[in-house]
Amino acid sequence: MSTPELGLPMAVAAPDLPARVRIYEVGARDGLQNEKATVPTEVKAEFIRRLADSGLTTIEATSFVHPKWVPQLADAEQLFPLVSDLGRSSGVHLPVLVPNERGLDRALALGARHVALFASATESFAKANLNRTVDESLAMFEPVVSRAKADKVHVRSYISMCFGDPWEGPVPIHQVVRVCRALMDMGCDELSLGDTIGVATPGHVQNLLAELNEEGVPTSVLGVHFHDTYGQALANTLAALQHGVTTVDASAGGLGGCPYAKSATGNLATEDLVWMLQGLGIDTGVDLGRLTATSVWMAGQLGRPSPSRTVKALSHQE
Repeated sequence: MSTPELGLPMAVAAPDLPARVRIYEVGARDGLQNEKATVPTEVKAEFIRRLADSGLTTIEATSFVHPKWVPQLADAEQLFPLVSDLGRSSGVHLPVLVPNERGLDRALALGARHVALFASATESFAKANLNRTVDESLAMFEPVVSRAKADKVHVRSYISMCFGDPWEGPVPIHQVVRVCRALMDMGCDELSLGDTIGVATPGHVQNLLAELNEEGVPTSVLGVHFHDTYGQALANTLAALQHGVTTVDASAGGLGGCPYAKSATGNLATEDLVWMLQGLGIDTGVDLGRLTATSVWMAGQLGRPSPSRTVKALSHQE
């Protein structure tokens, strides 16, 4: 008998936490972008459909970055039409990553209504990922945001390297705040604070959130995106929840890394997150059994077991 059938985890609420958390599922984009083997388009589409069937309502589908830079997502034009009906029939949001105006054009042509940008808090990562300075990248994003908002498209921006950078080391909080403030001022609806190499700790998370609030960036527009390099992702998530954050990025099965930051390991596993949230009595709308089955299936497609501890425990994998 599995632990959910035994009534585990037992829900024991903790004080001052949100009643509901929106999981921003990134497995199909961030999770697969760093795979060495090419994942067939039909498999990606089935993955997204299974994720939606588990109760996830925000699933980042793909990226309209030039195929030269992220070849694993070169099939964006073929993939998005295979899943776009989910938005119409099930109310699932299918955001897509767009690097610039050309990427926005491609996404809008296929009917995307939620887009995401990929900014950096550090000069080194901006150069590695965007081949621009931080300020040059912000200038590049301005017309993208302006055009998207004029078309009533929801705009999220990731901010990478919010807690540490593999080239620069510790990242000053004021540096992160400046980028976040600039993105909010240009009209972004939502900001995702990225711990790209997984070096954040809970006190650092809460200090950054507090400083953002002091500089006029409300908690309501903030999400968090943690990598589990040093096993801190769940602790950092709890720190963010205690501050009032209600959007948490996660990747089914713990898939993912970053092709431009080699020290970045997998994202926070969605199953591990759901297990913790269920134990805290926080609603997610996600069926953990269906989600686990989806990650087991995807691990089979990739030819290796899922790194998620919850997936391993519930599926009896070693």
